[in-house]
Amino acid sequence: MTGGPVHGTWEPEPARRWEDGFLSGNGHHGALVFGDPGADRVVVTHHTLVRPDGDDAHRRPPRLAAALPALQDRLLAGETAAAEEFTDGRPLRWVRPFHPAFQIRLTGPSGDTGHPYRRSVDFTTGETTAARSTWSSRVFVSRADDVIVQRVAAPHLTLDISLDPRLPGAPAGLGVGHRAVLTPGGALLSLRARYPGSDLAYTGVTLVAVTGGATRLVPPGVLVEGATEVLLLTRVRRHTGELDVAAEGRALRGLADGNSHDGRPGRPPDDAPAGDADDGPDGTPYDTLLRRHLALHRTAYDRVTLDLAADPAERALPGSALLARPRSAALLERLFAAGRYHLLSSGGLLPPRLTGLWTGDWNTAWSGAFTTNANLNLQTSSAAAAALPEVTEAHAALVHRQLPHWRDNARAIFGTRGVVAPSHTDGESGHTYHFSREYPLHLWTAGADWLLKPLVDHDETYGTRDPRTTAALAEVALFYEDFLTRTDGDGQVAVVPSYSPENRPANASWGTVDAAMDLSAARHALLTAADRHPEHAGRWRALAGRIPPHRINADGALAEWARPGLTDTYDHRHLSHLYGVWPLDEITPYDTPGLAEAAHRALELRGAENDSAHGHLHHALVAARLRDGDRVAHALGRVLDGDYFHASLMSAHYPHRDVYNADAAHTLPAVLLEMLVQSTPGRLVLLPALPATCPAGELKGVRTRFGAGLDLTWTADGDATAVLRPDRTHRIDLRTPSGAEPLDLVAGEDRVISVKARQRQRTSPHPWKETPWHHASAP
Repeated sequence: MTGGPVHGTWEPEPARRWEDGFLSGNGHHGALVFGDPGADRVVVTHHTLVRPDGDDAHRRPPRLAAALPALQDRLLAGETAAAEEFTDGRPLRWVRPFHPAFQIRLTGPSGDTGHPYRRSVDFTTGETTAARSTWSSRVFVSRADDVIVQRVAAPHLTLDISLDPRLPGAPAGLGVGHRAVLTPGGALLSLRARYPGSDLAYTGVTLVAVTGGATRLVPPGVLVEGATEVLLLTRVRRHTGELDVAAEGRALRGLADGNSHDGRPGRPPDDAPAGDADDGPDGTPYDTLLRRHLALHRTAYDRVTLDLAADPAERALPGSALLARPRSAALLERLFAAGRYHLLSSGGLLPPRLTGLWTGDWNTAWSGAFTTNANLNLQTSSAAAAALPEVTEAHAALVHRQLPHWRDNARAIFGTRGVVAPSHTDGESGHTYHFSREYPLHLWTAGADWLLKPLVDHDETYGTRDPRTTAALAEVALFYEDFLTRTDGDGQVAVVPSYSPENRPANASWGTVDAAMDLSAARHALLTAADRHPEHAGRWRALAGRIPPHRINADGALAEWARPGLTDTYDHRHLSHLYGVWPLDEITPYDTPGLAEAAHRALELRGAENDSAHGHLHHALVAARLRDGDRVAHALGRVLDGDYFHASLMSAHYPHRDVYNADAAHTLPAVLLEMLVQSTPGRLVLLPALPATCPAGELKGVRTRFGAGLDLTWTADGDATAVLRPDRTHRIDLRTPSGAEPLDLVAGEDRVISVKARQRQRTSPHPWKETPWHHASAP
């Protein structure tokens, strides 16, 4: 396709708000870059920066297990408000908030404002740049050396450089100490910030390496005069006591001198792409650091691309101008690219928070937490198919690190073995302590299965079984063995108490019986654990078989609560009850058409409530699984029309860019993938929900859960071609708009599939129903 999509974005003026700053990150450190020639700022963040609250005793799960049998009796007897008393009386307590570290300030003459200005971010490199006339700035966060790298260049460069903790919402009692020391060739700056009432602190250290000119101390920073180039290397550490700033400075000096973080001489990795930087034998330290970073970042970013045959003139527009054209294919291309870039950049030490890896305000909405009952999994939902195992590894790190706390939750609240995941975490504590009467999140038992599902998908995609995931699945099964003990006269078990995040029945309280999500999660967890633990398989499969089926309500919709008599509340942002459709494969148009029809009816009746971006895109993901391309397009349109994206192409939680939040930015790529390709370990679905707004395109490098890479091309005249590159030999069920048939794959042998992209009407009132398709051609 001519030209190809743009892998970056740009603006014709500096950022004025931190929300519009271009983003770089390596999954540990983050940077928000303003790009102002006269008063530049780089806001520095780090995944570990959460503010202590001095109340460790509160961050424990409530000890309620002794009262559980009585609660179960009351709920099963029809006392619909009984769970409101199942608490230890504590008020709602938010998890510890994520916050920024400080901003690097570089103040100097603004230069000739008559010259054209441009700032940009290159998604393939992670590098942000800004330039006007002879002045230029380049910033990236190294995945290889875990350092924020900034290079400013201009003839006769004069800069006042300092580390400034004064960011919105910074606590008045923050104990800040500055230090600036001249060194050969520049200076070393440090800022130590001690939290009020705590022995915890964090320290930022910046090495200033100056080429030409003179450097002198101007507290709290330094003044550089007459230089041609300034290189800044910055790291942040969270610690107790005092940090050894001198040792940190020596490590940064080693990087500036061309050594890697472990002291080895810096050289291009063997697999570094050619032509990444002008860094031959005489390359600058910046070039050397960038080259080392690219071997990791570019390799990951380049795995998957999406081309929607957009207008080249629209592809050339700055991001802010493109956002004003919400029906532009170029906008979808760029948001797909930006979403993968931001997701990769925020996943490393931990997966993305509600704000990814970035914030410029200490008062981050919802504590900048990991909200696990919807948002985290939505944000990482493209990781397997979009070939970003780095993100799944970050997700796994969070899960496996917190398993001891999940065990505490199970024992304290439910008196069981096994594990129960919290609905909110700051990344450190996995204990359940964020709950209230209106949000009884301590009753949510589906979380462990929900959070392990991406790890299972990863194993299926790459043909491996991580022993940590296998062990964790067994612990989930043990929880259900101990928890699912209440039965009815037919021998079916009841999930009691049960909670559907974050909704309630119209005629009952929040904590109740047999929420659809809980039923699906328990079944999936037990069956998945049984597949990996044959010694327990019979017992766990038998228990799964006693879990109640889903209920279809009087409206013909899949009920959010399977318990008879509980009435649905339709206008809500969450779609927890459709967990069996997405991300599970429990309800599909192919295997369970009756339930698929009921799920589709439930989707039709679902309101948008407060227009949360995650609700719209969750709706789109479910619609794609139900083969409803029109509904996918409508849900996407609600986000694209609603002004949810900042100029940085990071998103907001609400319309009109209200509340900085990564849900839309990170989830949108998954929506575009799901409407084009879906897979299970035994099935491939091509073009299940292609909207009329995407008449032609090309998707390259996508991964499937049966172990094959896939490239897909479709044209405006209705033809489509897929090329499969299988890693494993087996038979799958192929579903396309042209037909359905078994397909035998042989490891190492490419398979070309030619189909018609639009065999049936997109406006069908029953998109979940099978039609008599013609067989696909699979030469």
